[in-house]
Amino acid sequence: MTSRTCPCGLPRSYDACCGRFHTGAAAAPTAELLMRSRYSAFVKGDAGYLLRTWHPRTRPARLDLDPRVRWTGLEVLDTADGSAFHGTGTVTFRASYRGGSLHERSRFERVDGAWVYVDGDFPGQ
Repeated sequence: MTSRTCPCGLPRSYDACCGRFHTGAAAAPTAELLMRSRYSAFVKGDAGYLLRTWHPRTRPARLDLDPRVRWTGLEVLDTADGSAFHGTGTVTFRASYRGGSLHERSRFERVDGAWVYVDGDFPGQ
């Protein structure tokens, strides 16, 4: 990954991919793109974006990111619904970091037309 490549793994520059969501210039049009942009926000340490894209019903009051965690890659394993034609969606992914990985099935909903993260579970745990 070069410094100009988006951390989410898509073959685009950060500015043309997740960066536009982080700045508020655009909103993620699908649950998968929101999940990818949230992964990129973890990579970039952007807790504000993570909180803004968290469902009000499940959003924590604050989010303290560990600056020692080094995220190294994202693999989308499965998606269900989550397009412009849906109100809910799920994305199953594996996010790798130095020393391990996180396998999660995330749930997303639309709130006022925008995709937000609701919660997730950890398959196989």
